[in-house]
Amino acid sequence: MTEEVKRVYAFGKDAQGNNVTEGNTHMKAQLGGKGANLAEMANIGLPVPPGFTITCQTCMEYANADNTWPEGALDTIQAYREDLEARMGKKIGDAADPLLVSVRSGAPMSMPGMMDTVLNLGLNDESIKGLIAQTENPRFAWDSYRRFIQMFSNVVMGLDGDLFENAITAMKNARGAASDTDLSAEDLQELVSEFKQIFSENVDAAAYPSLVVDGRVQFPQDPSVQLQLAIEAVFGSWNNPRAVLYRKQNKIADDLGTAVNVQSMVFGNKGNTSATGVAFTRNPANGEKEFYGDYLVNAQGEDVVAGIRNTSPIADLKNVEGLEEAGRELEEVFVTLENHFRDMCDIEFTIEQGKLWMLQTRVGKRTAAAALHIAIEMEKEGLITKEEAVMRVDPEQLDQLLHPQFDKNAHYDVIAKGLNASPGAAVGEAVFSAADAVAVTEAGRKCVLVRWETNPDDLAGMIAAEGILTSHGGKTSHAAVIARGMGAPCVCGVEALKIDAEKKQAEVAGTDIVIREGDMISIDGTTGSVVLGAVNLVLPELTGDLDTILEWADEFRTMGVRANADNPEDAELSRGFGAEGIGLCRTEHMFLGDRKQIIQSFILTDDPAVREKALDDLLEAQTGDFYGMFKAMDGLPVIVRLLDPPLHEFLESPRTLDVEIARMEATGAPAADIAAKRKLMEQVDAMAEANPMLGLRGCRLAILYPELPAMQVRAIARAMARLKKEGLNPEPEIMIPLVSVLPELETLRGECEAVIAEVCEAEGVELNIPIGTMIELPRAAVTADEIATQADFFSFGTNDLTQTTFGFSRDDVEAKFIPRYLERRILPCNPFETVDSGVATLVQMGCEKGRSTNPDIQLGVCGEHGGDPDSVKTFHKIGLTYVSCSPYRVPLARLAAGQAALAEKMGDARDK
Repeated sequence: MTEEVKRVYAFGKDAQGNNVTEGNTHMKAQLGGKGANLAEMANIGLPVPPGFTITCQTCMEYANADNTWPEGALDTIQAYREDLEARMGKKIGDAADPLLVSVRSGAPMSMPGMMDTVLNLGLNDESIKGLIAQTENPRFAWDSYRRFIQMFSNVVMGLDGDLFENAITAMKNARGAASDTDLSAEDLQELVSEFKQIFSENVDAAAYPSLVVDGRVQFPQDPSVQLQLAIEAVFGSWNNPRAVLYRKQNKIADDLGTAVNVQSMVFGNKGNTSATGVAFTRNPANGEKEFYGDYLVNAQGEDVVAGIRNTSPIADLKNVEGLEEAGRELEEVFVTLENHFRDMCDIEFTIEQGKLWMLQTRVGKRTAAAALHIAIEMEKEGLITKEEAVMRVDPEQLDQLLHPQFDKNAHYDVIAKGLNASPGAAVGEAVFSAADAVAVTEAGRKCVLVRWETNPDDLAGMIAAEGILTSHGGKTSHAAVIARGMGAPCVCGVEALKIDAEKKQAEVAGTDIVIREGDMISIDGTTGSVVLGAVNLVLPELTGDLDTILEWADEFRTMGVRANADNPEDAELSRGFGAEGIGLCRTEHMFLGDRKQIIQSFILTDDPAVREKALDDLLEAQTGDFYGMFKAMDGLPVIVRLLDPPLHEFLESPRTLDVEIARMEATGAPAADIAAKRKLMEQVDAMAEANPMLGLRGCRLAILYPELPAMQVRAIARAMARLKKEGLNPEPEIMIPLVSVLPELETLRGECEAVIAEVCEAEGVELNIPIGTMIELPRAAVTADEIATQADFFSFGTNDLTQTTFGFSRDDVEAKFIPRYLERRILPCNPFETVDSGVATLVQMGCEKGRSTNPDIQLGVCGEHGGDPDSVKTFHKIGLTYVSCSPYRVPLARLAAGQAALAEKMGDARDK
């Protein structure tokens, strides 16, 4: 087998202290993030327990062969196991001096808590004797064995973890023990027997015939069987529901697989000179340069992240008797790792009887605020360049900074305080299970998930909830880490909260306050506050670190960013977020409210005088609308799209009218009123279309009802003239929608120019208003060279272009079959969220053809894709002039456009 396709790689030292590591940090695709970084830490001389890594590719070979081992793979693993035993001078399962190992997952992309781990593997009824003899610590040995049986049963065999937790609780109650650590060696030995009994009674004998001895399923005693089953379980966890959901949520490919790291165990549960912990080299919540994290004395690593015991802050470690030297060494390791990786690192460590061991490092997950602050500070420190700082921030994360906060002027009482694990604020109904969170959200209500502590199976509920509240766990617990990654507010470790999940309520200790299911609660993940009742929320301002990063991104980006806005308030908001104009003003949104009656009178009347009056009223209203928009965006372009939807969308629905008529008839309403209502229903029915998205709308509507676009163009021109006379510099542009053939644009452009000329003459001012079109039909894209001869700009409407390219109805497919397509991997992503490659090809074709006949044409995108970072990068490659998106997505688009330009620049540099 060649080096490139090796299935297993060693890491760590040999028996003589020589580094025999075969991998490095650049091999994440093969070794996963954990394996690659274990290798890297070994390479730079940090204390790493020796082990070996089975590659991600082996996982996918195994999975793709219907969970069958590829030829030779088990032999290779056996060879590396024997090599590890030789390096350690111990054998797994040895009755005199056993080697114990951990079996851990490690995907190429970080997926914290989503896949499985097995610790203390190699213990059995014989090797436990050797462990006791070697350590002279029976309590530690029996504690390790009970942990192994419990974890193996849950992770590998799929048994309910509560079966074992209930047995532990019963033992503690029987012994009067407050904590697991209060149980004696004899107590733990008794638990081991009970755990093996639980195993025998609950494992399906038919599924595991090799474990049946004397007619009963027995806990496996053969270390080889233990190891193979554990590796298979970790491989299988790549496709467990929570891992699949996490990948979907974070856009991680399904075909990467997970590596498996088999590593010699070190023990943080050997007494008070042993400890385990999780730490970050900087604060992952706000980015401050401090040693941040949690540790537990006399514990194993899973205890920290599981939130089973309340932890101590990492800064205190070097002041604990027996742990001082390891604590100081750990702080030196923090500096070494951060300087080496040039980023904030997430670290897992164990101290075994005063000796520090590094179990993992990776680039740490952080909030958006922390990502910005760390990038800026590291640029100041000279660790990274300004370009690297811009590339470090995930555009999607910026949504976190636009999440609401408690209104500073609001009055509320804090009923409890916890750890400020993930910033932002949330208000919603209290729910006490993930399933309830999903159900409440699907019912259209907001909720806050309240748990003793979350676990990976709660992921769906965590995604559904507005925020997460737990009574246990530290800032590196599952709830905290996942919430920060999702940008969800989280308050954890609220010890005063006594949660009864069965009764669906939580009491606040020392008070008579009870939070019941359905009660409105508010949490502040920035301060750790919990409030009973709804607190008014406000949005933060775009200042500080975010402003700095966006200014840096603006230095590099070559593509403009505009906003979609339909009123002066949104226009001003967009400008504050850095929009360089309005790329889409949807005028149909201006016809709602009281004005709906005006447009209805225009549509339904046959009386020319009534129609004329409606047009006059609309002209006055629209002139005011455009005056406010153009004033708010003074000096910047504002593209106004003429009326686009079918006229019947402004009328009542036939179904509603039918119900009204039936009610009128049942209640004896006057015959004349019923007749009038019936006539209205007939008019509405007559205008209805089988497929209105492909019917009488856009430019077709303008050609059939030329007085409507004439009214809108006159309002645009009058508003512009008024502002120019006031000394301002309005820059409106007129967009004609849904053009498919050149004569449509020629006809309507001529009519628009005639109206503009009339206003110029009447107002005595010169008005230069560019006129362009929206490319949202495939025919328009493939004949863009013709259409460009009559257009000053193209704006690609990728929402409709996606619908007409796929033949999808956006209003239907996203709820009906797109989810199934994504689940079955028929589509890689929702094409209405991230632009499809086929649609992008049409956009590129339209750009190239348009420029071929009109080199000065301006080219933009105004669909929802304009605010999707992946789509923005695609549009940059195509060479668009600008993208346009909703106001709150403008910061994301600015950053994504800067990153796209930098990526192209770096690619060009590599090519040279």
